[in-house]
Amino acid sequence: MTNSGGKMSIKTINTRNQFKGKIIEIVTGPVVSEVVVGTPFGTVTSVITTRSINELELSVGSDVVALVKSTEVSIAKL
Repeated sequence: MTNSGGKMSIKTINTRNQFKGKIIEIVTGPVVSEVVVGTPFGTVTSVITTRSINELELSVGSDVVALVKSTEVSIAKL
Protein backbone atom coordinates (compact mmCIF):
# COMPACT_ATOMS: atom_id res chain seq x y z
CA MET A 1 0.00 0.00 0.00
CA THR A 2 1.18 3.48 -0.74
CA ASN A 3 0.32 6.75 0.93
CA SER A 4 -1.03 9.41 -1.42
CA GLY A 5 -2.21 12.65 0.11
CA GLY A 6 -2.95 11.08 3.48
CA LYS A 7 -5.01 8.22 2.04
CA MET A 8 -3.91 4.63 1.55
CA SER A 9 -3.96 3.16 -1.94
CA ILE A 10 -4.99 -0.45 -2.48
CA LYS A 11 -4.08 -0.65 -6.17
CA THR A 12 -1.04 -2.84 -5.56
CA ILE A 13 -2.92 -5.63 -3.79
CA ASN A 14 -3.85 -8.79 -5.69
CA THR A 15 -7.44 -8.30 -6.94
CA ARG A 16 -8.29 -11.97 -6.39
CA ASN A 17 -8.27 -11.25 -2.66
CA GLN A 18 -10.51 -8.16 -2.78
CA PHE A 19 -14.26 -8.24 -2.28
CA LYS A 20 -16.23 -5.01 -2.70
CA GLY A 21 -19.27 -4.69 -0.50
CA LYS A 22 -21.22 -2.71 2.08
CA ILE A 23 -20.99 -2.90 5.83
CA ILE A 24 -24.17 -4.59 7.05
CA GLU A 25 -23.36 -4.83 10.76
CA ILE A 26 -20.84 -3.57 13.29
CA VAL A 27 -20.60 -5.20 16.71
CA THR A 28 -18.63 -2.71 18.76
CA GLY A 29 -16.42 -3.73 21.67
CA PRO A 30 -14.23 -1.67 23.97
CA VAL A 31 -11.01 -2.62 22.15
CA VAL A 32 -11.92 -4.70 19.09
CA SER A 33 -15.08 -4.84 16.98
CA GLU A 34 -16.61 -7.13 14.36
CA VAL A 35 -17.37 -5.66 10.95
CA VAL A 36 -19.70 -7.72 8.76
CA VAL A 37 -19.48 -6.92 5.05
CA GLY A 38 -22.06 -8.07 2.52
CA THR A 39 -20.50 -8.90 -0.85
CA PRO A 40 -21.89 -10.43 -4.05
CA PHE A 41 -20.16 -13.66 -2.95
CA GLY A 42 -21.55 -13.75 0.59
CA THR A 43 -20.60 -12.15 3.88
CA VAL A 44 -17.10 -11.50 5.14
CA THR A 45 -16.46 -10.75 8.81
CA SER A 46 -13.41 -8.87 10.02
CA VAL A 47 -12.24 -8.21 13.56
CA ILE A 48 -10.45 -4.86 13.77
CA THR A 49 -9.72 -2.35 16.48
CA THR A 50 -12.55 -0.10 17.52
CA ARG A 51 -10.12 2.79 17.15
CA SER A 52 -9.68 1.91 13.46
CA ILE A 53 -13.45 1.90 12.95
CA ASN A 54 -13.63 5.40 14.41
CA GLU A 55 -10.61 6.73 12.47
CA LEU A 56 -11.93 5.32 9.17
CA GLU A 57 -15.43 6.62 10.02
CA LEU A 58 -16.96 3.23 9.23
CA SER A 59 -20.68 2.74 9.71
CA VAL A 60 -23.47 0.47 8.50
CA GLY A 61 -23.94 1.20 4.80
CA SER A 62 -20.33 2.26 4.16
CA ASP A 63 -18.89 0.99 0.87
CA VAL A 64 -15.71 -0.97 1.60
CA VAL A 65 -13.31 -3.51 0.16
CA ALA A 66 -12.62 -6.62 2.21
CA LEU A 67 -9.01 -7.67 1.73
CA VAL A 68 -8.40 -11.34 2.44
CA LYS A 69 -4.98 -12.72 3.29
CA SER A 70 -4.71 -16.37 4.08
CA THR A 71 -1.85 -18.77 4.44
CA GLU A 72 -4.11 -21.71 5.18
CA VAL A 73 -7.42 -23.02 3.90
CA SER A 74 -9.33 -25.58 5.97
CA ILE A 75 -11.91 -27.97 4.54
CA ALA A 76 -14.83 -29.43 6.47
CA LYS A 77 -17.05 -32.22 5.15
CA LEU A 78 -20.72 -31.25 4.98
